[in-house]
Amino acid sequence: MRTKLLTASVVLCLLSLTGTRAQQPITPVVEPPTPLTQAAVAFDWDGQRALEATLRTTALNGAPDTPVTNTRIVLRNTSQHFYNLVTGHVTFYDSAGVRCGEGLFRTDAFAPNESVEVDTPGIRIMCTPATWRIVGNDLLPRLNPNAIPVTAAQTVNLVISIDGEEHPIQLGKPLVLNLGDKQRTLTVRGAPK
Repeated sequence: MRTKLLTASVVLCLLSLTGTRAQQPITPVVEPPTPLTQAAVAFDWDGQRALEATLRTTALNGAPDTPVTNTRIVLRNTSQHFYNLVTGHVTFYDSAGVRCGEGLFRTDAFAPNESVEVDTPGIRIMCTPATWRIVGNDLLPRLNPNAIPVTAAQTVNLVISIDGEEHPIQLGKPLVLNLGDKQRTLTVRGAPK
C-alpha cells in the first residue's frame, strides 16, 4: 500500500514538473533608455507603442547639492485609444547608465495623436544625464457605454438537452421549443448580482 502511494506521489511530482516546464515564460515589456535629444517611447499592456515623449527642458545640469527639481516634457498619444487618465514616470541616467533622477507625470483626457506638455513635479536630477526613458504606469482607456462586458459565461458554448435532443443556446437569445401542443420560449440570462 505504501509503495503504491509513494509511486503515485513521485509520478504526480514528475508530471507537475513537466507541466511547469512546458509553460511559456512571460517576457516583460521594457522601455529602453534613449539619448536626451531623441524621443522616449512607452508601451501599453500589449507591448504596443502608447506614448512618445520629447524633452522641453534643456538645462539638466544637476548635482547632489543643486539638483534639477522640475522638467517639462511633451507627451504624444501614439496609440489608437482615447485615454481618460495617463500617469507614468520619467527616469534619467548618467553616462555610465546609473539612474540619477526620476519623477512622475500625469494628464487627463488624452486623444489619439494628441500632444500635451506636462511637468514632472518632485523630480530630483542629481547629475548631467545622458539618456532617459518614460514608462506609462496607468493608461486608463475611455470605455464604450454600449460595450457588453465579456463574462466567463459568454465564452462558454451552452447546450440544452431535452429528451436526448440537444439544442445550442446563447445568452439573451430566445429558443422556441414545441412542448406538446404549445410552443414555449426559453431565454437564458445571467443572474443579477
